[in-house]
Formats: sequence, C-alpha cells, structure tokens
Amino acid sequence: MKRTGILLGMVGVAFSLQAQMNPKYKFEEALKLIQDNYVDRVNDEHLVDAAIRAMIADLDPHSRYTSREEAEAMREGMSGSFAGIGIQFLKSGTQTFVTVVNPDGPAMKAGVRVGDEILAIDGESINGETWGNKEIMLKLRGEKDVPVVLGLLSPGTTEQKDIRIVRGNILERSVREAYMVDKEIGYIGLSIFNLSTRQEIDGAIQKLQEQGMKKLILDLQSNGGGYVQSAIGVVDEFLPKEKMVFYSVPNEGGKDYYYTGGFGRFYKGELVVLIDESTASSSEIVTGALQDWDRAVVIGRRSFGKGLMQRPVPLSDGSEMQLTGARYYTPSGRSIQKPYTKGKEDYFQDFSRRMESKELLEEGHVEFTDSLKYTTLETKRIVYGGGGIMPDRFVPIDTNVYSGWMGTLMNTGIVAKGGFEFVQQNRAALLKAYPDFESFNKKFKVPIVVHQQVVAYAATKSVVVPNDTHVDAHRAIDVELKAQIASLLYTGGDYMARVRNEANQSFISALEVLRDTKMYNSLLHSDIVGEKAKK
Repeated sequence: MKRTGILLGMVGVAFSLQAQMNPKYKFEEALKLIQDNYVDRVNDEHLVDAAIRAMIADLDPHSRYTSREEAEAMREGMSGSFAGIGIQFLKSGTQTFVTVVNPDGPAMKAGVRVGDEILAIDGESINGETWGNKEIMLKLRGEKDVPVVLGLLSPGTTEQKDIRIVRGNILERSVREAYMVDKEIGYIGLSIFNLSTRQEIDGAIQKLQEQGMKKLILDLQSNGGGYVQSAIGVVDEFLPKEKMVFYSVPNEGGKDYYYTGGFGRFYKGELVVLIDESTASSSEIVTGALQDWDRAVVIGRRSFGKGLMQRPVPLSDGSEMQLTGARYYTPSGRSIQKPYTKGKEDYFQDFSRRMESKELLEEGHVEFTDSLKYTTLETKRIVYGGGGIMPDRFVPIDTNVYSGWMGTLMNTGIVAKGGFEFVQQNRAALLKAYPDFESFNKKFKVPIVVHQQVVAYAATKSVVVPNDTHVDAHRAIDVELKAQIASLLYTGGDYMARVRNEANQSFISALEVLRDTKMYNSLLHSDIVGEKAKK
C-alpha cells in the first residue's frame, strides 16, 4: 500500500509541476487522478462533458456547450426544414388525433385529413399512456424519402386504414403568418430568424404589396432571435442601401460594421414593430436598427436585453461550444445587453422582477441613467441603452394570458381538447354556417356550454380557473378556444394567430397608430421614449 501511494504521489507531483507552468495541465491532472483513484469505474466522456459545461457556465448566460446529437438537432432546427410527413397532432388521453395537415406536405398528398385518429405507426400501436408527444414525433420524423405507414381511423368510420407516406423535407416557416388586416395594412409575424427568413419575408412583402399593402405591422413578439445574418436581411427590406444595421466589438477589440445591401421592397410605407419582454437577440438587432433610423414606431414592452453574439466553435467529436465572441451595438451606439454579474439564475428571473416592479403593468417604471442616453439618427429623439429596447408606445401585459392557470390550460392540452371535440362533433354545421375564416372570425362566438365543459374538465385536472366574476379571464379562455377551433376548420393560413391578434392589445394599438398618420408622425418626432424612461 505504501509503495502504491508513493507512485501515485510521484504522478501527482509531475502533473502539479506542469499545472504550475500551464493551467491546462491541471485539468488533465484532475482527470487522471479521478481515473486512478475513484472507487467506481468512471465514464471519461461524461466527465469531460461535465467539465466543459461547468467551464462554459462560468462565462456568461448565453455561452453553452452542446453534445454532438444536440448540435445536429440545433442545426436541423435552424436550417428551416426537417424530414417528416407534415402534420401536427393532439394527444388526448390514450388517443392521438391529427389537428393540422400542411397543405403542401406528404401527408396531405397521401390523403391524411384533420380529425383522423392515428392508431399505429409502422404497425406498432400508439394507443396507451407510454406514448407521449415526443415518442410519437420521433416515430413520424426520419430520413427523407423513407416511407412510414400510418394506421388511421377517419371520423364516421369503424375500420382502420393503412396509409403509406414517403417522408419529405418539411419547411419550418420563419414567417408564422402574413395577411392583409384591411385594404391598406398588412401583417407579418416572424417566429424565428433561420436560414430561410430573408427569402420568406421578401416573398411575404411582395405578396402583400400585390394585395394593396401601404402600411405594415411587423410582429416580433416572443421572437427569441436566431441567425444574425437573417436579421440583417430583414432590416434590408426596410432601409435603403448602406444604412448601418449594427456594429460588433469582438474580444480582440476593434469594430465590425454591418450594412444594408439595398435589395428591399418596403422603404417608404408606414411601419410598426411589435415587441415584448421575450423579444431577444436578432429581434432586438432588427428593432434597434429600425428605431435608431426612425424608420418604425415600436409598440409593446421593453425587450429582453440580449446584446451578446454567439459563434459556434466545433470540437473534434462533433460536439460544439456556442461561445460569446462579441457584443453588438445599435446604429446610434447603444448596447442593449442587460447586466449579468449576479449569475444565470438571477439573469433569467428578470421577468419576475419586471412583474414585481410593475414595469410590465404600468408605464414609467424603467429607470436609466443619463450615461445611457442616445439619440436617433434622423429626428434626434432620445433613446436608451443598457437593457433592452424601449418601445415608443407602451402596452401593458395581459396578466390572464401569462397566468399560471392559463399556462396549464394550454400546456396540458385542455383547451386544445375542448376545441377539437367541439369541431369533431359539429364540423359540417360549422362550415355551413361559416364557409370561410372571415365570416367565422366576424360572427362566431364560443358556445357557453363549450366554455363550461372546458372549465369543468380543468377542475378535474386540479386546474383552478378564476370564478365567473373575472370576466377578462373567461374572455381569454374563449379567445384561445376560438383560435383552436379556427385552426381546425380552415387551412391555408395560421388562423390561430389571426384570432389571437384580434385580442392582442399591442396589435390593436398598432392599428390605431397606423390609421392615424398624425399620431404615427408624432411618435417618430418626439422625445417620448427618453422622457418616459426617465420617470
């Protein structure tokens, strides 16, 4: 025992001397000593992964490490497409129903329709509690051109039919929805900045202009960002050639400038950008550039405040580090990165602090020092840096939509189930009464009995919904039910988003501003942003 101890000690001395010369040897020393001395056999790859994650965690809130599998999944998600069949489904108890069929996807071409129940995938029954959403999704996705067989039970039938579907590339759209709100005002909702964003938004603008669009609402609410290059492409649609989009400062110093290329379609029409507390990263690049150049009126609530740029650094085994390589600044010189010196947990609890301080509920609760004061580039309005983009016009948060009880209703599928069952039982009658979405959106009211059934079912799942005196809460439930019903009845658009827009106060505020040219111009030629921030 003594001799072994001496040998181990000599190895430790050798490593310690190297560690004093170069800190990287300390890591090798620790790994070697764990391998030789720990009581159980260790998994070297697991230990190294854990060590890398710990190192990354000590840097900033947005640097991260991803395994090979995670990195591949991330690249697939950001590519804008994946191999699948083009459906969305609802798991209701032990049953699984098709709720959305992409109009140009393989499933639609094979004959799958909304309302079909999926009984089996490749001959394997999926009825049962062990089959969750993730397991079903993984069975449906796979390699391109490889078939999958669905066992389906269509409404009004009693026999299962097997349909062979060849998987194809399914476009995961960046443009969530684009439509004309009225004869002049268009709407485009962006969900993410991926590789197809520029092409999608360019096509959406062209299509809307062909329908007479003169003014536009660009919705970046809850858009968490994505590729910086795609953000530059979006700004390029609205600002002419050689306008700065942002500049970045890397760790070695100096500045890298990024400009528009002059290939846009909408340089002159009135523009409103919608943001909220979840608008982050590339979305803030777009918002900051359009606000700094006085190109758009920004409506909503202060954005998230992410001004750090991550760059992928691949490792030899296919894993990847996403390292913060630079800070970015808006054209006026604003850094919008919020502080993160108190650690990740504190950093990501910012929403709770904003609610507690009433910043999200009332105007005038944000305080910035004069050192964070900047001016826009055209009309010289005062704007502030240091923690997100301040809107030109504030809209308070809808506490019902963001409540815990509503989140549970949505995340557990209670509302989706209620809407689905209502449509399954009344589809023909509904389509006869409301042959198109426009008539549905204008006239349809959620039946009281359907509303009551959803609330009663929620109670059986221990979800406490506010009582009937909370009119706004129950109105919010009806909005979600109507959105679900619309999505199940009509194809060719994101009708769920359109229904929700009708009740979204930021969207309503945008319409008010765009329909009043005097108000629109006054917001772009005043110190309203700065004055409200100083209160």
